Amino acid sequence: MAIFNDRKAKQQLDREAGKVREQDVNELLEKQQAIEEKVRNSGKLMRFSSDIRLMFSMLRDYWQGNYRAVPWKSIAAIAGALVYVLNPLDVIPDLILGFGFIDDAGVVALCLTMVESDLLRYAAWKEHKEESWTSQP
Repeated sequence: MAIFNDRKAKQQLDREAGKVREQDVNELLEKQQAIEEKVRNSGKLMRFSSDIRLMFSMLRDYWQGNYRAVPWKSIAAIAGALVYVLNPLDVIPDLILGFGFIDDAGVVALCLTMVESDLLRYAAWKEHKEESWTSQP
């Protein structure tokens, strides 16, 4: 029997995403550095580091009103997953060596599956915006 499976990951993600309010996004953005540091120091989460940076970028552009072409459900799922990663005392406490980040990685992976198309659209929008910015005289 798996310690942490997709069903448990979905339950945790749904629980955290269900609690997210729009003003929570700003509070989460203030904790970006702490979450990214946790990801860097975790073997299980490190493979998601570029995805997590993209998630934070989309949350920041959403919060600032620069990018709103994303459903609230996706914003809440991303915020919920990141809040879950930040919590050291989740389903499998992060202090348990070798196993502590399995649940965090599972929740992030599930979130990425759920919001993949929204993140891809955002990444394309952001790339186009940056190209437009650099090509202006």
